[in-house]
Amino acid sequence: MTRIALFQARTGVDPDSNARDLVAAIKMAADGGASMLFTPEMSGMLDRDRSRAARNIRTEADDPVLAAVREAAAEHEIWVHLGSLALDGGEGHWVNRAFVIDAAGAIRGRYDKMHLFDVDLPTGESWRESAAYRAGDEVVIVDGTPVGRLGLTICYDIRFPALYAALAEADADVVAIPAAFTVPTGKAHWHVLNRARAIEAGMFVVAAAQHGKHEDGRETFGHSLVVDPWGDVLLDMEEREGVAFAEVDLARISEVRSRIPALQHRRPIPPMRD
Repeated sequence: MTRIALFQARTGVDPDSNARDLVAAIKMAADGGASMLFTPEMSGMLDRDRSRAARNIRTEADDPVLAAVREAAAEHEIWVHLGSLALDGGEGHWVNRAFVIDAAGAIRGRYDKMHLFDVDLPTGESWRESAAYRAGDEVVIVDGTPVGRLGLTICYDIRFPALYAALAEADADVVAIPAAFTVPTGKAHWHVLNRARAIEAGMFVVAAAQHGKHEDGRETFGHSLVVDPWGDVLLDMEEREGVAFAEVDLARISEVRSRIPALQHRRPIPPMRD
């Protein structure tokens, strides 16, 4: 049994303030006996004003939030899945990048968000991530974490089950889905999609999320989740901010996969006939 922690945040526009919140969450997670902390998408800065945000975008090597999290992870001897940061990816584009940081503060894995959120919602909200961000093109699993083989995804990726099938077929034990879901889409789809990804892949899902009314005016859904391979919800943080804990039993994966061996039964889908 592995004890993990999730940080449900209301990230603002000031990276220094957000870094302090992350460092405090890391200490709280370690003090609570967790071996690994999971944080939401855009943990370093959540700012839809791209002109203002651009003043705080740094390269990975120069980002102060990443540096603070690495230092705190080493100080408190805890692994951290830093859900994502907005970083300068070069060639005029930003990247939405997740990190896995070990208990010595070393970066053990990176993942750039593969599916970018370009939508117009009935509420009038419009999002065009592709206008600023470059999509990732690599499926990533990090070995040797406290939760075994950890597959990395981010937010909108959750709507593309082929990615999770690829992670399952590569023997991931747990998949992280850090998010900043909008309220309308969260109410309609968040729980269903997280449970579906866990069930179809026979993996644990750990989904740390943003919640509340943010400084930039957006509102996010919250409900950070831990879901087991059978689809049972082990933790739902609902609308409370801060750190919460869950116990993950990796033996549950083989138990569920033996009962429903769907991964063994996958077949290539033949082309449709005219």
